[in-house]
Amino acid sequence: MISSILTDQAPTPGGHYSQATAWNGLVFVAGQLPITKSGERITGAIEDQAHQVLTNLKAILTAAGSGMDKVLKTTIYIADIELWGKVNDIYTTYFPDHKPARAIVPVKTLHYGFLIELEAVAVAE
Repeated sequence: MISSILTDQAPTPGGHYSQATAWNGLVFVAGQLPITKSGERITGAIEDQAHQVLTNLKAILTAAGSGMDKVLKTTIYIADIELWGKVNDIYTTYFPDHKPARAIVPVKTLHYGFLIELEAVAVAE
């Protein structure tokens, strides 16, 4: 059975989708933008935006009975590939020993002018 995941520790979906869905021991986390759980848009430095999307990911995974150490793959959309080094530095603080498979996708623009969006697939405990 497919279940929807919703936590008040991450931003409420702004459209017709779930923060994540779980099925057959897997958790599929929707693209996370740098928006706080209270709805504040983080539009500053890429480091601040990266911290926020990873904080959102962690909160959603926790609500799904998973965790950062259970992430199988992330896809990161980034508006300027030149920012990748800074994003990678922040990313490694959330995955210090665990190294999920990852794709980096440079894009022209993201919603609201954000610089980063992140989605993930993880194993549920």
